[in-house]
Amino acid sequence: MSLNTLAAGLQHVEPPNWWVGMRDTSLQLMLHGSGIADAKPTLAPYPGVTLKASHRAASANYLFVDLDIGPDARPGELVLNLAGTTLRYPLRARMPGSAEREGFGPRDAIYLVVPDRFAQGGSGSQGGMKEGRDRASPGGRHGGDLAGMRQHLDYIAGLGFTQVWPTPLVENNSATYSYHGYAATDFYKVDPRFGTNDDFQAFVSEARTRGVGVIQDIVLNHIGAGHWWMADLPAPDWLNQWQQGYTETHHARMTLQDPYAAPSDRQRFTDGWFTPHMPDLNQRRPELATYLTQMTLWWIESAGLSGIRTDTYSYSDRDFLSHWSARVMQEYPRLNIVGEEWSPHPAVVAYWQRGKRNHDGYASSAPSMMDFPMNTQLLAALTEADGPHTGLTKLYEGLAHDFVYPAPGNLVLFDGNHDTPRLFSLLGRDVGLTKIALAYLATTRRIPQVFYGTELLMQSPVERDDGRVRADMPGGWAGDEASAFTGAGLTGEQREMQDWVRRLFNWRKAAPVIHDGALMQYAPLEGCYAFFRYDAGHTVMVVLNKGGKPVELPTARFPERLQPGDHARDVMSGRDFVVGSSLSVPARSPLILEIRR
Repeated sequence: MSLNTLAAGLQHVEPPNWWVGMRDTSLQLMLHGSGIADAKPTLAPYPGVTLKASHRAASANYLFVDLDIGPDARPGELVLNLAGTTLRYPLRARMPGSAEREGFGPRDAIYLVVPDRFAQGGSGSQGGMKEGRDRASPGGRHGGDLAGMRQHLDYIAGLGFTQVWPTPLVENNSATYSYHGYAATDFYKVDPRFGTNDDFQAFVSEARTRGVGVIQDIVLNHIGAGHWWMADLPAPDWLNQWQQGYTETHHARMTLQDPYAAPSDRQRFTDGWFTPHMPDLNQRRPELATYLTQMTLWWIESAGLSGIRTDTYSYSDRDFLSHWSARVMQEYPRLNIVGEEWSPHPAVVAYWQRGKRNHDGYASSAPSMMDFPMNTQLLAALTEADGPHTGLTKLYEGLAHDFVYPAPGNLVLFDGNHDTPRLFSLLGRDVGLTKIALAYLATTRRIPQVFYGTELLMQSPVERDDGRVRADMPGGWAGDEASAFTGAGLTGEQREMQDWVRRLFNWRKAAPVIHDGALMQYAPLEGCYAFFRYDAGHTVMVVLNKGGKPVELPTARFPERLQPGDHARDVMSGRDFVVGSSLSVPARSPLILEIRR
């Protein structure tokens, strides 16, 4: 709801609208306006809707109004009277099938983009924003927008990806470093430099027509220092405040599970701020917990999302996260939520996944988590020398830890993201190793996520350097010398890699055995690691040879899943052959075979 449609004297009404037919019928409005706290609201008669209560916080400029939108309520307009001010509040009908929407899952492959760095289409507006465009600065805004993303949906779908995850699109009205999106200044508004809320809805709708769902990145832990709350907090404890002044989190996430952790360490992890420019939210405050939950539901419903990615997951209050995830899944039982828990330890990540029976009784309803442990093991497997506890053994043993997860196949495994150096650079600019990593992502028992530009062998420093990691997608701006979208100006190596990724993920899209099949792995031997995906009617064999020489792999090594005389098709080359006593695995390559008897 834009300011010019608000009732006189009100600056914010959030959520700006709601829907009939939600499973939880409660709705709490946050009203913000001068002196509004003392208003005694009344509701004009509306069938199925009840005004339950209202209350103020510490500030005189906020009023929280509790409504019940019963099952018999119909779409229309509520009329709230507030001491001479009349608020007309929209109640809308949900889209058909909204509650039953199918979220992303193992059948999907996710393409991660940083909107400011992907493509410029001309929908963004600079008016009234503190930071303008500066494409020459790695940390500045480069001007990518929703129109640019929308113009290249065919490219994303053509690569074989079925979900797109943009980093946050909500307003970040900061003087510097505003492009990254993780410091919201308005939770309900798309940053105008990306476009409008309507532009985002159009993007999601058009993506859906191409078989691509949209995952929204939502931050629950913190806001930007320029958020409008900061000029007039609803209450002093709306933020996590420290008596001794600014206190930064120490990022010691293990404190939450550590049976020996000092309580003060746990508090510093969750209540400490990321930076002085990212105030830490106190979700123990009931109105704030409700606000964040309703904000999440509002975006799912209004934009038509297929999932949520939740930043800095464990930094938020644990009890809040339990209730928040349960409420989201109550409204959308088939949706998916993936949380970011940046830990190399499977037990720590598993703690936050739905269905985990935790030692302390903690229960989460988030179906998925980012698989940082396996990402760590994959990189180690391809960069370390092989040994009893190193190299490919780490990949084998990493997967063997799946017993700690309630649903390992629903974890999201990634080649990299906006916070990590580029895969190609971490692997020493080795095309063969990069293909091995992507082949593993595409075929193991996970949901794969690929960072934009990996298919072009985009590079970065190997130490953290956000601006260069999030470099512009070639061809996203008029006048670019090279273009990912047309192929103009790309090197032969880039074109070959792009085509290879396209073949791999389009094959995966049509391979149910990879989505839902069982997995059997064999301990690494002679520099090769092999595993099988299989179901009652299909078998796929995957061999990763990271060595510099071809390997003749004896088929007798795999008696449970492979026999001489089986028919095989090389997925990437299309070559058909009959399996003999050995398999030839090229140097520095993955081999993906469909096996038939």
